[in-house]
Amino acid sequence: MRIKELAQELSSCTYPGRGIILGRSEDGKHAAIAYFIMGRSENSRNRVFVPTEDGIQTKAFDESKMTDPSLIIYAPVRQLDGKTIVTNGDQTDTIYEHMQQSHCYRHALLTRTFEPDEPNFTPRISGVVKPNGDFNLSILKSDNNDASGTLRYFYEYENPKAGQGRYIHTYMGDGSPLPSFEGEPTLVTVPGDLEAFTAQVWNNLNVDNKVSLYTCFIDLKTGKHDWKITNKNV
Repeated sequence: MRIKELAQELSSCTYPGRGIILGRSEDGKHAAIAYFIMGRSENSRNRVFVPTEDGIQTKAFDESKMTDPSLIIYAPVRQLDGKTIVTNGDQTDTIYEHMQQSHCYRHALLTRTFEPDEPNFTPRISGVVKPNGDFNLSILKSDNNDASGTLRYFYEYENPKAGQGRYIHTYMGDGSPLPSFEGEPTLVTVPGDLEAFTAQVWNNLNVDNKVSLYTCFIDLKTGKHDWKITNKNV
């Protein structure tokens, strides 16, 4: 698979929806994580990321404008036993609970399907970063917007290369219904340090649709998490 420049890949799509990037820093010393959300409706755009004890949570920016919290209020990032879970919905908690019972992320996701937001049937995208920097990605989606069955794809990456990552997102672009992501997660560059990585992701997301971004570098020797939250609503 040919590697793509992260900035170009992000800027080429006006509405990727929600996205996960997992990989390795340029110096090879850190696991790299990015998770972003976008929105087209006022309800979706009325959100921010806030830190929690074990990750982050979405929250209404203006509580008086929140009309429907289902599917948009959840914990995108949680940590457990040195592993970091990153997802675009409440399946974060499903994975967390199954891992507490010594099951794996795949076991957890076999109990879930795509989101019930007809006609889009938004895919559920999920990732788990291990303490050594290896990571998994998954997507659960409908069969071309047919809700009668679930397509489940699991990708596992061992010893990722320095300066490289994998990028998966919910939609291939705008549309009605929104077209689900297709194919294997895209191989992309992971630039510089945490500041550079954060700036490149945020600055190349569509300015009208981007809402919030979480980025994190995890030191593979110490396990220390350095993270940043970027919210459009401030």
